[in-house]
Amino acid sequence: MLLAIDAGNTNVKLGVYQGPELRAKWRMLPEHLGARDEIGTVVRDMFERSSLDVKDVEAIIIASVVPQLNDSLRLMSEHDFHLTPQFVDHTTNTGLKLLYDQPSQLGADRIVDSVAAVEKYGAPCIVVDFGTATTFNAINSKHEYLGGVIAPGIKTAADALFSRAAKLPRVHVERPKKVIGTSTVEAMQSGIFYGYASLIDGLIERMLEAMDESPKVIATGGLARLMEHASKYIRQIDENLTLDGLRIIHERA
Repeated sequence: MLLAIDAGNTNVKLGVYQGPELRAKWRMLPEHLGARDEIGTVVRDMFERSSLDVKDVEAIIIASVVPQLNDSLRLMSEHDFHLTPQFVDHTTNTGLKLLYDQPSQLGADRIVDSVAAVEKYGAPCIVVDFGTATTFNAINSKHEYLGGVIAPGIKTAADALFSRAAKLPRVHVERPKKVIGTSTVEAMQSGIFYGYASLIDGLIERMLEAMDESPKVIATGGLARLMEHASKYIRQIDENLTLDGLRIIHERA
């Protein structure tokens, strides 16, 4: 079995694969993960509750954008699984040619998302990942990673609004019933939701013009479902895109 770990700023996602089959997946909060023994305890408990045996794990692959977690994840892999984990970065053989000016600055999650999108849906494509930041990644028909866009995540932007405007209440981020709000809460929800939908489609439109191709648009991340019907370009939601990308990269090694 393969243990795939996607360590992000908002969530740490784990998936256990038996060949191409995703046997189990879990989600943890980074702030709940400290020392190696704490992570190991949580992960072993997850395996037990899913009737899986840590001894059956033959490899571990990790995409991390949280450097402070890397040592703990590495030690957990070595101590609890007796394995040396593979950390994905710009030097990993992925089958994509990275046309980034400084590939070392490219987040592992963006690389992994792009690999999975090309493998599962074909190229050219644009991948939108709704996380702490919302990232847009462009891959052309030659399987070249062209670059992308990084924007504040919808919750990140909303939190900034709540914290900087003393008279505005904290509201739940959801699709409002109407665009023109007749209360402060409705007006804020409309501004956050429809404003962000306009940002998404506006950036995708500009990327489509720049690519001069007809790429598919695939979305992933925690808020992808929320924005699915607000965008006229997003037609494919894949909640397991990053984990699947890790599996695909491992199989190519």
